Amino acid sequence: MTIESISQLGLAFFGLTYDTIPQTRAAIFSQIHEIVFYGKGGYDWNTIYNMPIWLRRFTFSRIQDHYTEEKESLENKGKSGGNKTVINSDGTIKAPELLQKALQSKNVPKYS
Repeated sequence: MTIESISQLGLAFFGLTYDTIPQTRAAIFSQIHEIVFYGKGGYDWNTIYNMPIWLRRFTFSRIQDHYTEEKESLENKGKSGGNKTVINSDGTIKAPELLQKALQSKNVPKYS
C-alpha cells in the first residue's frame, strides 16, 4: 500500500515520515519518563502523556533547570572547602559535636 501525499511539500502529516517515527516516539516517551521519574511522584504517566505539548515541554525544562542548579550548587559547595570528614587522621571515627559536649559535661541526669 502506497500513501500519496496531497501536500505540495511532499511530506506526510506535518513532516512526520516513516524514517523519523521511531526517533520521535522514543524522544516523547523518554521525556515522559524523565518527568515522571525526576518529578519525584508529583506526576503520573497518564497525566503527562495527555498533557498539552507546550505544558509538557515547560514542565520538562523546569525540572531540568532545577537539577542543573542543584548540580552546580553541589559542585560549588564541594569547592568551597567546607568538606568535613568523620574519620581522624589516625583512622578513628570522630564523635559528633553533640555527643562530645554531652561527654564533657559532668552533669548526669538523675531519673527518679
